Amino acid sequence: MGIDLSGMSRKELVDLRSKLDAAIKNAEQRERQEALKAAEKAAAEFGFSLAELSAEARKSTKGTKARAKYRNPADPEQTWSGRGRKPQWIHDALHSGADISDLEI
Repeated sequence: MGIDLSGMSRKELVDLRSKLDAAIKNAEQRERQEALKAAEKAAAEFGFSLAELSAEARKSTKGTKARAKYRNPADPEQTWSGRGRKPQWIHDALHSGADISDLEI
């Protein structure tokens, strides 16, 4: 399959490159379609559609709150998940000599 590129002009090489780019793009589209068909077939074997499975994968945990790990002993309504900035009551407790493990739930 060897093509002698050394004897080709710049114009011929540029033309060949554009044909190669188009052929690569077409091959990629063909392979994507084949992969999609194979994935749909595999999902169908388990009784699912590919849309159902991809919808499951897109579900996000964004917006859900993390569970509280620490509680203010002086006010049990105040909790902290351990993420983000420490609340002032944590700073106050630590400055007064408490250990962070004393505040764990």
